[in-house]
Parts: sequence; C-alpha cells; structure tokens
Amino acid sequence: MRLSRDAHRLILLALPVSVFALAFFLVPLARLAIVAGQGPKGIAAYASIVTEPRHFESMLVTLGLALAVTLTALGLATVAGLFLSRHQFPGRQLAIAVLTLPLAFPGVVVGFLVIMLGGRQGLIGAITQALGGGKVVFAYSLAGLFVGYLYFSIPRVILTVMASAEKLDPALEEAARSLGASPLRVLKDVTLPGLAPGLTAAGAICFATAMGAFGTAFSLAANIDVLPMTIYTEFTLNANIAAAASLSLVLGAVTWSALFLARSLAGAPAAAAV
Repeated sequence: MRLSRDAHRLILLALPVSVFALAFFLVPLARLAIVAGQGPKGIAAYASIVTEPRHFESMLVTLGLALAVTLTALGLATVAGLFLSRHQFPGRQLAIAVLTLPLAFPGVVVGFLVIMLGGRQGLIGAITQALGGGKVVFAYSLAGLFVGYLYFSIPRVILTVMASAEKLDPALEEAARSLGASPLRVLKDVTLPGLAPGLTAAGAICFATAMGAFGTAFSLAANIDVLPMTIYTEFTLNANIAAAASLSLVLGAVTWSALFLARSLAGAPAAAAV
C-alpha cells in the first residue's frame, strides 16, 4: 500500500521532532532508569527516597523550600506586576528592567550575590554589627537559598502577571465598581480570577525551577541539603550512581507533575472563558 503525498510530507515533518525527542529525552531517561536498577541494591534503589532517611529529609526540605519560594514570589510579584501594568510613570521602563535583571544571571552568580548580601563579609552583617546587634549571617543556610531562589523567581512572575493583566477586559472591573464593589472585592472577584491561568503557570515554573536549581545551592552549600545537592553528592563523592539516577528520576517526576497539573488547571479557566 503506497503512502500518499500528504502522508510522506507528514512523516518528513515529524522526523526531526521524533529524532530530537528520542536523542535528548527518551534515550537518556531510559538510561537513567536502567542505571538506577543496576546498583548493589537492585530495583530497591528506586525506593531510596523513602527508605534512606537522608534522601527523604532532603526531599521534604526541597519541597518545602520550593513551595515557600513559589507562594512568596506569587504574592510579591502579583502586586508589583499589577502596579506596573496599570500605571504609567517616569522611569517605568527602567523599573521593569531592574526587576527583570535577575533573568540574565546564572545560578552561580545569584549565589555569589547572596553571599555578598548575607555572607560572613556581607553587607547586612556589616550593618547589623555597626549598629551593635552582632553580625547577621544567613547566606549559607536555607534562608540564603530562599533569598537566592526568590531573587530569580520574582521576575518570571512579574512578566507573566503583566502579560495576563494586559489581556483583562477593563470593562469588567468598571462594571464591578459601578455596582458598588470595593477595590478589594474587585481584586478578589474579578482581577485575580482573570489572572488565575497565568498565575498558575508562573507558580508551576517557579516551583519546578526551585526544585531543580543547582548553581545557587552549589554556591551556598555549607549547611544545605536539598535534592539537587544530594544527587550531586551521591554521584561525585559517594560514587553511588544508582542512587543518583533514582533520585534524578524522582526529581524529574515531581517537577513534571507540577507542570502537568498547572497546564490542566490553567487550561480549564481558559477554555471556560472562550
């Protein structure tokens, strides 16, 4: 049975995508799955995330940190994004450029900035010591990692909020105000529901980024035991490749699930609006 010209064209168009997915996704993923089961513990290595106390604690810390960063970034960036999208003022473009500047920095640079802020020779410690309160050092702890993750998460949410706010129909808010709704009620019942798909997507990206970010954690790694650092330690220091592979699969599954859930939740309001 001969294929039609359209079928040939479809195969040719799908071939590059198929090769890319096979070479950069399916094959490495399959290799990770195989390696994870070839260690001394066999397939039991897949359960190390719950059977190994250090791995389990690392997972809980990473989840808690990612969730805290996501919620804080959504709260701060939503306020800033709405303000920037609704107001025109001198220096607005400069303010946007400054707030989105962290997008240009790799994780290692962000970690270095946190050290300059809250490290042993950091600015905050120098100020608190000069004021007689003792030197405050937080860079080499979860607090420092939280600040670093928040630093590069806020710009992503601000840009998403601004893009979503520009698509909102101003007539809906005007109608709510004309019916006597207070500004807080308008925000709660009109503005935030309209921004919900964009906020959901931005939150998922923040969460996934905070779960898997390595450069910042590596720069600050003194008393920090998050999952990316645990994977790195198992692979490089302990030569436990099977554990590193199994933890990588767990990390990938969690971040993929967050992104999949976000797509599902963001798609429902969008479809309803259409």
